Amino acid sequence: MSVQRKNRVSVEIFGQTYNIVGTESAGLMRFVAATVDDQMRVIKRANPSLDSAKLAVLTACNAVNDYLKLKNQVEILETELKNLKDEVNG
Repeated sequence: MSVQRKNRVSVEIFGQTYNIVGTESAGLMRFVAATVDDQMRVIKRANPSLDSAKLAVLTACNAVNDYLKLKNQVEILETELKNLKDEVNG
């Protein structure tokens, strides 16, 4: 069993500093944090009265919604690819 090295990175999301630990690259973790920060700021501009907790929950809901849409698209494409392979292999 291989042990993956964990990276630690300090990021700022919506004015708060977080220390993130993961096996992904530091650059990817920073990119994810910047994306979350950007999305929170977009939602805050549209809904200035939201507190940070509600803002974070809405951001998470949007992210999960996007993930589920993409997952569904991947499943559809995988099915189409399988069907095409079956047609070719006859």
